[in-house]
Amino acid sequence: MSFVFDNGPLSHLFRHYYRSVFVTLWDNFDALVDGGAITSAREVLREIEDSSIEPLRIWAADNVGVFQAPTAKEAAFLAQIYQVPHFQQNIEMQKILKGGLVADPFVIAKAKIEGKTVVTTEKFKPNAAKIPNICRHFGVPCMSLEEFMEGQGWKF
Repeated sequence: MSFVFDNGPLSHLFRHYYRSVFVTLWDNFDALVDGGAITSAREVLREIEDSSIEPLRIWAADNVGVFQAPTAKEAAFLAQIYQVPHFQQNIEMQKILKGGLVADPFVIAKAKIEGKTVVTTEKFKPNAAKIPNICRHFGVPCMSLEEFMEGQGWKF
């Protein structure tokens, strides 16, 4: 199984799971990254570049290949997301609130086109336009960071 990580779980990992303490977690995570099982969208990298989490910024700069530019097929799928008025309004509000940085639809599009699973810290909320809601609408697998770790069989 392959995954597309949103900024939230990456930030959570780097904020709460120190490399010097959670060595096995990071060995496992790095192996998945090195093997290509974990990817992300270029727009997530842009969000990370503005992050206050220095270890995450350093890691991202050293792993730029993880953060891929959208393909033509992904761009076409982005148009499908934007065609849903409810999702479009939320994406535009996020853009306003975050100063133009919105990675969510790019993460979802990458997962949809590449047949991967989105990993996010966002929760499904009825009538919301969060990542899990958009994923459910378009049939894109989506899980939390905890579900990802459990699915990998990681126990520490």
